[in-house]
Amino acid sequence: MLVSTTIIESGLDIPNANTLIVERADLLGLSQLYQIRGRIGRSNRVAHAFLFHPDEAVLTEEAMARLSTLVDYTELGSGFKIAMRDLEVRGAGNLLGDEQSGHVAAVGFEMYLSMLHQTVEALQGEETAAERVPRVDVGVSAYVPSSFIAYEAAKVDLHRRIAAARTREELAQLRDELRDRFGELPEPVDNLIFLGEVRVALQILGADSLTARQQKLSLTGLELPKGSRELLRGRNARYAYAPAVGRFSVAYRGEEADVRAVVEQVLGDILHVWSGEAQGAA
Repeated sequence: MLVSTTIIESGLDIPNANTLIVERADLLGLSQLYQIRGRIGRSNRVAHAFLFHPDEAVLTEEAMARLSTLVDYTELGSGFKIAMRDLEVRGAGNLLGDEQSGHVAAVGFEMYLSMLHQTVEALQGEETAAERVPRVDVGVSAYVPSSFIAYEAAKVDLHRRIAAARTREELAQLRDELRDRFGELPEPVDNLIFLGEVRVALQILGADSLTARQQKLSLTGLELPKGSRELLRGRNARYAYAPAVGRFSVAYRGEEADVRAVVEQVLGDILHVWSGEAQGAA
């Protein structure tokens, strides 16, 4: 029997050890517990780790989260998953707070990430072209409720992945991953990914912005091939496209209350014309 402090996490190697007992495991960090647990067991030797702690009623929420993580991830190669959970438990710091980045909401999360990426590359001496991030203003509720994802770090990562997506396929894969990890997506989360899809479509089209408010949808900075105005009117007589100023608009009636469906239909029609019919007509 060896009685030791947490110093053994530094790499003490006893190949024959097959049992570990940790007193007051609730006071140790997740990475500490993971390293200590790794001191026992080999590929050909079954080992057992006993983590003792006070009654769950007196444990802190973070301590419960740390201990639950070790119970959840016991298979070989769980280090990365445990590290991600550790980030969720401890938080990602104040990178998105006022002290570090100012008011992110004033410029939007996607624009903030783009500016941060450009600044990092500039400090590294790399020349980069300014990324064009379209503005999307659609009257839908889009956020990540705590009942769906509790940890702030995971929420930040979700926003980052949506902002970094460059294709609709990436966002479709993200939907599937979230559904697999957390269950059926709440409407606000699905809307958040939908807004990412709108941004991707606008970047493909080279448009500056899309706004859907008060039963009117408009796009600015939209340059379509010659003949597009007639083709768009052929798909919907209410479509109005002014090539000279690159502006598209359409009014939708009160019964068309599903603004998301309207946006999807309009973008689908424009992309269809942009990618095929208008180029053929030209």
